[in-house]
Amino acid sequence: MSENRSSARWVIVFAAFAVVLAAAPYKLFDLDRFFVPKELVLNAAALLAALLVLHRAREIALTRVDLLLGAYLALSALSALFAVNHWLGTRALAITLASAAIFWTARAASGGGAGRAIVAACAIAAVLGAVTSLAQAYGVTSEYVSLNRAPGGTFGNRNFMAHLAAIGVPAAVLCTITARRAWSAALFAAGMAVLAGALVMSRTRAAWLGLAAGAAVLAVGLWRAHRRWSDPRAARRLQMLAAAAVLGVLAPLLVPNTLEWKSDSPYLDTVTGVVNYREGSGHGRVVQYANTLRIAAAHPLLGVGPGNWAVAYPRVAAENDPSLDPDDGMTSNPWPSSDWMAIAAERGIPALVALTLVLFGLAMGAWRRADHATSAEQYVEGLALASALVVTVIVGAFDAVLLLPAPALIAWALFGALSAPSAARRVTAISTSGRRRMMIAVFLIGAAGVVRSAAQLGAMAVFSDARELRQFETAARLDPGSYRIQMKLASLYEQRGNCEKMGEATMAARSLYPNAPDPRRLARACGRRAPR
Repeated sequence: MSENRSSARWVIVFAAFAVVLAAAPYKLFDLDRFFVPKELVLNAAALLAALLVLHRAREIALTRVDLLLGAYLALSALSALFAVNHWLGTRALAITLASAAIFWTARAASGGGAGRAIVAACAIAAVLGAVTSLAQAYGVTSEYVSLNRAPGGTFGNRNFMAHLAAIGVPAAVLCTITARRAWSAALFAAGMAVLAGALVMSRTRAAWLGLAAGAAVLAVGLWRAHRRWSDPRAARRLQMLAAAAVLGVLAPLLVPNTLEWKSDSPYLDTVTGVVNYREGSGHGRVVQYANTLRIAAAHPLLGVGPGNWAVAYPRVAAENDPSLDPDDGMTSNPWPSSDWMAIAAERGIPALVALTLVLFGLAMGAWRRADHATSAEQYVEGLALASALVVTVIVGAFDAVLLLPAPALIAWALFGALSAPSAARRVTAISTSGRRRMMIAVFLIGAAGVVRSAAQLGAMAVFSDARELRQFETAARLDPGSYRIQMKLASLYEQRGNCEKMGEATMAARSLYPNAPDPRRLARACGRRAPR
């Protein structure tokens, strides 16, 4: 492996840890204070890793999966051009482009068995996220965690933590079974106990369903492997993993924590309500999915633009829709409760088909890797990839996963590190000048994502400490795409009787969310209607 590819590998390793721990203390931005720092890590890591791999690249070999992924990226970029809210569109597109870059660089950096470090980093990162969740559950307080949706740890939401933990379980299993030393295996098994405990305590049904399906893939595959390879050490480690998982499941049930569930039997209630779609959040998802499909049907080719589901959804939702916030008539979350619904509505049916074929192609590669394995380690690597894909697909069916920076980085890094080599459909030699142009293009695109995330983080910092009008104006200049900041600025202008400036701010807010009622209401309060 070249020195540059080795460096790219370590960029991904450190990024896996950083993306889990990154958070900001700006409580006025209760979702973005977790997402924006993680987006900054993802964008910066993807940019640096891609430049390191391209620096000495002599050719580009594209497989069928690569071509399909390229088609998905192209459709996403085209969709972003026609989005109503370009700030949301480019932000979501940056996550998608960075995720693809992580996949390609992880695969390129994984030759000669070097993917082991990336897989281990993904497993450890998932455990770190679970540790922050358990620490919150057992009374550790911090400015960098949220009381809403506890115990979310540094994710701000227990569901997001659980999604990543579930995706990390196959990596933890692989690292335990294939560890070179007994103490390494014991540490990864201990990590499995932490993951199991955090998953139980999260009460996240999507993660439980995904993990059950992923565990079934692992169980069937390992049972088949027993007939091909008789390895007493692997058998002992599987027993250690099973014991660790049982211990992790029992600990939250037996050890008192500080969580204040409304039910006397919260975990049992979650188990019995896993497939309940007639009431509660299950019913809300059914209503939301039906309305989201209406958006997809109205915009089948390119959707409404990446990240623009929240812009379009109020047009098709009833006033009592569970996904709407009754206070402002906007969606409670910036994305729907499903990756696949989001992609269909935001990027169009062709983009959804392209991504589905990408994941299917990776699954076929995992099956080939396991089926043609010449060693137990290769077999388990293929099995772990198949399990991680299954978990990701299922949790993505019930929540936003690949749309978010932390699980996107971990999932695509795993997919790249574990994907089996396959025949190239197109091989193109790269000249020195061509490589230079590619690196410039990658730098410009990646730097735009990094600068955007950094500016958003700076705007949150300025806004949170602002006391004077000029400070709020500075925050708006740093992040013109923030609806919250624009509305705050408009209300300050209205209080000062400056209707002209207030009109400009409400126009900016309405351009971001045309269906939001508050800008129009605020404009009327100043004696004029908001611009149409």
